[in-house]
Amino acid sequence: MKFLIVMYLCSQVPGNACKLFKPEYTEFKTYKECAVYGYEYSAELMSNFSDSFVEDFSPYIIFDCKEMAET
Repeated sequence: MKFLIVMYLCSQVPGNACKLFKPEYTEFKTYKECAVYGYEYSAELMSNFSDSFVEDFSPYIIFDCKEMAET
């Protein structure tokens, strides 16, 4: 089985919709690899956002690891 990660950058500011973005890696051999990557990559992104961006937009990241159909 393979898994595909889908990631969104969201904001708690009213009117700002979540935006789909493509991380560096998107396909994984196991669900665990996908989930660990999602949490680690989210933490890395949040750490790299400027303080003012975080304070102004209250961003958060959501992700899902979707099982890919085997062909």
